[in-house]
Amino acid sequence: YSMHFCLSAVDDTVVAIPYGSRQVRLVLKGPDHLYLETKTLQGVKSENNLSSTGSFLVDNSSIDFQKFPDKEILRISGPLAADFTIKIHYAGAADSSVQFIFYQPIIHRWRETDFFPCSASCGGGYQLTSAECFDLRSNRIVADQYCHYYPENIKPKPKLQECNPDPCPASDGYKQIMPYDLYHPLPRWESTPWTACSSSCGGGIQSRSISCVEEDIQGHISPVEEWKCMYTPKMPVVQPCNIFDCPKWLAQEWSPCTVTCGQGLRYRVVLCIDHRGMHIGGCSPKTKPHIKEECIVPTPCYKPKEKLPVEAKLPWYKQAQELEDRAVVSEEPSFIPEAWSTCSVTCGVGSQVRLVKCQVLLSFSQSVADLPIDECEGPKPASQRACYSGPCSGDATEDTPEETELLYGSLQEFDELYDWEYEGFTECSESCGGGVQEAVVTCLNKQTRETVDETLCVTSRRPPQLLKVCSLDPCPPR
Repeated sequence: YSMHFCLSAVDDTVVAIPYGSRQVRLVLKGPDHLYLETKTLQGVKSENNLSSTGSFLVDNSSIDFQKFPDKEILRISGPLAADFTIKIHYAGAADSSVQFIFYQPIIHRWRETDFFPCSASCGGGYQLTSAECFDLRSNRIVADQYCHYYPENIKPKPKLQECNPDPCPASDGYKQIMPYDLYHPLPRWESTPWTACSSSCGGGIQSRSISCVEEDIQGHISPVEEWKCMYTPKMPVVQPCNIFDCPKWLAQEWSPCTVTCGQGLRYRVVLCIDHRGMHIGGCSPKTKPHIKEECIVPTPCYKPKEKLPVEAKLPWYKQAQELEDRAVVSEEPSFIPEAWSTCSVTCGVGSQVRLVKCQVLLSFSQSVADLPIDECEGPKPASQRACYSGPCSGDATEDTPEETELLYGSLQEFDELYDWEYEGFTECSESCGGGVQEAVVTCLNKQTRETVDETLCVTSRRPPQLLKVCSLDPCPPR
């Protein structure tokens, strides 16, 4: 269950969470403070003021509590070993808000009764069973409405059997009719289970067979003529199923061309989207739109073409594959970024933006809920990054494969990964009489400390040339 409360000074109880509940998460925002009251099944009561951050045990349930200046977070994985009541200590005039979610166990179930007394004292009658709602914790019968809370609880149908078959005495005996005679067993329609749907999506049909049956004293069921069941409507034998739309391919926008002149390639992301708009599998590979195609930039190339269009290197080609590595919503609040926007400029360095949401999967309803951003822990994924769309100069040049590799990556990621560093000096230009040494500059992978191709450092400013004087000793006379 998930609810949201705005608290006022007239009510200090937030929620009662019953014994056996799991995955409790409660967040209070505002000036007030949480505290707990518990009651075990044996009736033992206790309180806890939740005065400081920490993990502790309350009635054999492990509590994780975090206290911040403007909010408090309570987590209990459960199952709870007692009934918990979450309450509020008021601390300010402003209202507080509380959000909570927990999974409550089924504590009421239907139970079949014994057979009621016979409907007749002699000469043949009938008796039946019924169903009663049973509290699993107190072992008591409770009102039927408690069992209607759970869709999983299916109320058992009454059972009927014949009874008191001996004939009534001929003298002063009589057949006493009990008030249950209205349950006289009649033939009934019986159905087989539905067949599998003829189609997994897009609308199909399923069928079943229906027959009229009768049940004898021993509970044996046998088919009888259909006219005996005509007092009640016959159940349908076919029904529609899986009427939602089939998954279909959805092609995103094309990338810019991989060259700035002449013939190149462009790419796009193609997703398989179901009727809820979720990215899943199930689309036919035969109908998948192509993810790359040739493109021609009308600007002429000023040097001869030496080879076929250059294939885009990572990261563009990786992005053009189906996005199997997209972040998936889970039962813990997590950051879910959406797709990047197109680059803000058509040439040179621009920027891309995307929306980052804090979401949680409500497993009991298989639906996704949006939460405030501060409910998600850990670093928030970037919502803006740099992008490079080729040079803006009038001189048209054909990109080398190395340049192509950089065109559609995130410049921000390259900045963080590669950078120039001084690495020693060259040998002295003279062995005597005064010479110079030049500082050696290399492009390094900052994580592995390995030297890499200099083109990977194009987004960083190359450090200035450094020279130092060496071999100052005078040369010996020849």
